[in-house]
Amino acid sequence: MKKKSKPQILLAKIEDFLKTVHPPVEEFENNIRSTPFQVLISVLISSRTKDQVTLIASRKLFKAADTPEKMIQLGEKKISELIYPVGFFRQKAKNIIRVCEKLIQTGAVPDHFEDLVSLPGVGRKTANLVLAIAYNRPSVAVDTHVFRISKRLGWTRGKIPFEVESELKTIFSPPYWNKLNKALVGLGQTVCKPVKPECQICPVNSECPSSRVK
Repeated sequence: MKKKSKPQILLAKIEDFLKTVHPPVEEFENNIRSTPFQVLISVLISSRTKDQVTLIASRKLFKAADTPEKMIQLGEKKISELIYPVGFFRQKAKNIIRVCEKLIQTGAVPDHFEDLVSLPGVGRKTANLVLAIAYNRPSVAVDTHVFRISKRLGWTRGKIPFEVESELKTIFSPPYWNKLNKALVGLGQTVCKPVKPECQICPVNSECPSSRVK
């Protein structure tokens, strides 16, 4: 019986594969790193929206306003117009204004999880991504791709994102945490799709219990 590779080895194979295909998440993360504020707003906009759409919306928004003060001056209606057609753009515009108001009071984008999730519209995934991208803090951000693929690989069994996050933290040590989201999102965007995954070109299909390759 073939011995299974450790999850860390499979993760490295996925990362090597993604270097050849350049998934949308790569460009998205590389282009939002200017300031913690831009990281926070970009990730806030990205919820339930493709990275390509989010990146275009973020660029338009930051060209018009790149600080909390300037963002508030734009107003909710203008922000809605600039970030359209991202999902739930009107609600996100409201949250952006409320977040900016709070940041002006506190003086900076928080670098602690509890403070981030206290901001309007910021949940666990957003907070963990901000910590990872803006501050390089070890964090496991579980979005739909991470949730789906970690279960397909047999790494997790959790029924909600928080459970999957906790399971991944027991499998991987902190130095790996920031790699997980980018790698699994990239694989999900290119190969391990929700419907009709392209298992035949997946770099870990030989050890994936959900693989369709026989």
